[in-house]
Amino acid sequence: MEENIATQYTPADYKNGSPVRWCPGCGDHAVLNSLHKAMAAVGVAPHMTAVISGIGCSSRLPYYMGTYGFHTIHGRSAAIATGFKLANPAMTVWQVSGDGDGLAIGGNHFIHAVRRNVDLNMLLLNNKIYGLTKGQYSPTSARGFVSKTSPYGTTEDPFIPAELVFGARGNFFARSIDVELQISQEVLAAAARHRGASVVEILQNCMIYNNGIHNFITDREHRADRTIHLVHGQKMLFGKEMNRGLVRDGFLVKAVTLGQDGYTIDDVLVHDAHTPSNFLHQQLAMMDGTDLPLAIGVIRDVDAPVYNEEVDAQVEQVRAAHGFDSLRAMILAGETWEVK
Repeated sequence: MEENIATQYTPADYKNGSPVRWCPGCGDHAVLNSLHKAMAAVGVAPHMTAVISGIGCSSRLPYYMGTYGFHTIHGRSAAIATGFKLANPAMTVWQVSGDGDGLAIGGNHFIHAVRRNVDLNMLLLNNKIYGLTKGQYSPTSARGFVSKTSPYGTTEDPFIPAELVFGARGNFFARSIDVELQISQEVLAAAARHRGASVVEILQNCMIYNNGIHNFITDREHRADRTIHLVHGQKMLFGKEMNRGLVRDGFLVKAVTLGQDGYTIDDVLVHDAHTPSNFLHQQLAMMDGTDLPLAIGVIRDVDAPVYNEEVDAQVEQVRAAHGFDSLRAMILAGETWEVK
């Protein structure tokens, strides 16, 4: 990923003027707006940027970008984005999926792109429903969720995207909410600057088939008490008065109110997004807004070997050691035989 120092870009430089065709009130509008602004803040030229998507409402996003774009096939955007990045290492690649496209048919590609640490900015829009195909439950729908394909409630537990990322040994995970435009811009810009696979989950509302699914944490009355904005190097404080914080509770964390039970600001944890250990990062990412506030912001941001860079280095090493000038030369250098 290269930042353009000579040219200053604006969000308009990343738009292509196409009419945006999402339902009025859909959270995708806010995500698109935040992405345009984040791209301008990072400053990678539009012609050095590609946006690759799968299938679903979220996957229409490349149509509204003034960059290269590729609307691919169901569940395969991570695989195609991986190939694109390997073939075009200088390009900044954004891969966009919904919770259905990315975690159901695309789940295998998702975890392996994270495991390999391919230099992709992976944007997962989570509305906990299949919207484009008219309201079936998705891999992130809660147990008991009633939908067209589960009229009596689902009988299975959902994926938690953060848990998949950490299970695949991910090095960057961030989360935002569609109504938190400033935080969305912050985490998207951080994802673009991270070397390797960066996963940003944005909790997003579907007005038609799952309206209000995130209201528990997004409504104005309770949002400050049910979410915590994590910033590297800052105290983990939250609440309307910023008088609540996260402290250690044995091996776990708990929420306390400053001034009660002897707790002071000195007891509150400082967020370290860069520590290699993911022990605390996982705990923070798994908080859901009930007993502990939902964590938004950059939760983990750690350097690690990047897959496409490692592949390029290996190719150059083998080429230098054996003098190969083409793929054919490499193949013929091994054991060969002629079929007559």
